[in-house]
Amino acid sequence: MSPGVGMAGAADLRGDGPPFARGPDPGTVRDGLEEALVFLLEHLGQPMSRAALRARVARAPGPWTVEQAVEALESLGLRCEPRALTGAEAEALHQPALALRRGGGALVITGAQADGGVRLWAQGVPDGAFAPSDWAQQLEGPVLVVSAALRPSAGPAAAQRGRYGHWFWGPLGAARGLYAQVALAALLTNVFALAASVFSMIVYDRVMPNNATETLMALLAGVGLVLVGDFAIRTLRGYFIDVAGARADMVIADTLFEQLLEMEMVARRGSTGATAAVMKEFESLREFLTSATLATLIDLPFALGFLVVIALVGGPLVWVPLLAIPVVVLVSAAIQPQLRRLVQSAYEDGQSKHAVVVETLGGIETIKSLGAGSLMRRRWQDAIAHQSAVGLRTRMLSQLAGNTANTASQAVWIGTVAAGFFLIRDGSIGSGAIVACSMLAGRAIAPLAQLAQLGTRLNQALSSYKALNGLMSQPREHGPMAAYVRRDRVEGGIEFRDVSFSYPGQQQGGLDGVSFTIRPGERVALLGRVGSGKTTVARLLLGLYRPERGAVLVDGMDVRQFDPADLRSHVGAVLQDTWLASGTIKQNIALGASAPTDAQILGAAELAGVHDFVAAHPEGYGRVLRERGEGLSGGQRQAIAVARALVGRPAILLLDEPTSAMDTTSERRLIERLRGAFDASTVLVITHRATLLDLVDRVIVLDNGRVVADGPKSDVLRAQAPVRPSTQGSEQP
Repeated sequence: MSPGVGMAGAADLRGDGPPFARGPDPGTVRDGLEEALVFLLEHLGQPMSRAALRARVARAPGPWTVEQAVEALESLGLRCEPRALTGAEAEALHQPALALRRGGGALVITGAQADGGVRLWAQGVPDGAFAPSDWAQQLEGPVLVVSAALRPSAGPAAAQRGRYGHWFWGPLGAARGLYAQVALAALLTNVFALAASVFSMIVYDRVMPNNATETLMALLAGVGLVLVGDFAIRTLRGYFIDVAGARADMVIADTLFEQLLEMEMVARRGSTGATAAVMKEFESLREFLTSATLATLIDLPFALGFLVVIALVGGPLVWVPLLAIPVVVLVSAAIQPQLRRLVQSAYEDGQSKHAVVVETLGGIETIKSLGAGSLMRRRWQDAIAHQSAVGLRTRMLSQLAGNTANTASQAVWIGTVAAGFFLIRDGSIGSGAIVACSMLAGRAIAPLAQLAQLGTRLNQALSSYKALNGLMSQPREHGPMAAYVRRDRVEGGIEFRDVSFSYPGQQQGGLDGVSFTIRPGERVALLGRVGSGKTTVARLLLGLYRPERGAVLVDGMDVRQFDPADLRSHVGAVLQDTWLASGTIKQNIALGASAPTDAQILGAAELAGVHDFVAAHPEGYGRVLRERGEGLSGGQRQAIAVARALVGRPAILLLDEPTSAMDTTSERRLIERLRGAFDASTVLVITHRATLLDLVDRVIVLDNGRVVADGPKSDVLRAQAPVRPSTQGSEQP
């Protein structure tokens, strides 16, 4: 239990105390930088609520930082440029600017005045024009000048764009300066590679015949310096590749995970394991960006430079590598189509294998209890066997190309020496030229010897890119052209207006012309048989899916006009599938609100019954839970989920089978605490249990996706006896 969480404040939120007030805590202190961001976006014509703004960045609880503010603004397509402005420069600004204030908070410079001075906004400061002397001394650090869009927001490709443009090429382009240094380093290393060949030629042709010891010493000193420089340049080249790859890696990986979170539910295809396998393909791209393969790819064009030097030094000897190079290239090119097919097959096998692992880990208890381990093991063996066969063929083809290149390299060495003999006999070249040309020919062939391996890695990277690009092409909840209405507060009215919906590829669990209205503050239960569409109502209300026909409205406005994060901040939801994150109990409860106080967390825990089993535990609210809350009972997990829904003080409380895993005593206590705990919140309970009906005054009955009854609880239950709720059951759409 954290030091700030105590008994104080708990009684204020119990069922026997004052009602559970809705809305933010009156004592909450607004974050100055967050308030400045909200004002700045409104000034720029892109109004956004605090909840929607927080959803733009990955941030831990606590005050905003400048880096997070920049990330949020750039994610909206705005450019942020830090500047150290003087008063005169501030008066000449044509764009708004954001700055931190000394002692905390932030201010926004909204523009210059025609008669001098600037107009600015700051929390708690009246709007008006200020001279530079009035505000310049308040600044802390550089000013962030916010200017025009960083990228076009229209067009089909916009969905695949990230903070730096295209999700993949944008981050690589941002590191183009480093890659330019890599190319320069590659040029220098290949130029330095000529030193050993030239050194050998001079020693054989000049030093040895003339016994020129002093010349040899001078040459040794020079070539020693070249070798030291070559070592340093190669080290720097590797460093630049690693740094550039690491920078791109961080941005690309974050963009991919953001897409995974932002992707519309209807766009999800296949199993969870298959989707996880697609995300895992980023490892292939990362390896390509940071491995020696990229260096080999850069070195390939320099093979032509070695051929030019061979022609200058050895004349006709250049024909020896020129005849061998096409053989190596043709063999590598011939196997590439088959390698590409094999790599794609290996990718699909990897997806199947990963899906089996995820599916098994997710249901390991059920698999053990049913004795289904042999079935999953058989699936695993099938995936492994096929992937092994594909891997064997891939390695055989790569070895064929590699062996061809190695043989060609040896043949070039032998051919150069043999052809050089005749040129020496004719007096065309010296013996040193043969040595130099042999070394240069080996350097020209060496990159080609890795063509097969390079082709395999390229095919793997391309296969991974296609899979990830397909993921990035899926529609997002925040579309590139979406314009949402800012709603910082809602009253809680709900209306379904002739709503029809069906899940992709499924026949059950949908809705067919559903219409009903729930007034703000009303308490309603949604009843019906399994598969009647009750959970679908909850998902449409949360904006997880969109109706195919009709409209879902909150406070008279279509939920599609809400920013998804904004909408869900007003709904406290307990869904059938209780999900808990790895972390402490306190952290899991706090997920339902933005930086709630310890009193709010404890109050919600008291109402939900979490305090009953946490208070006596030595670690209290600081107890660390494993993935999905392993170690807790199903009822305890549901209690934490209920507390999480309550702590945000939502305008709408949505409870979908909230007590299905609780025992009768725990359920009765929860109902007693919740019955008198709400003030003006709208409550929608989806249940099969008659006991939960004590929380509501009205009942809506669904059957086969249609409303078949709607009215006061007593009247509906009397008329709908066949579908009267039971004590167990849950709906799976």
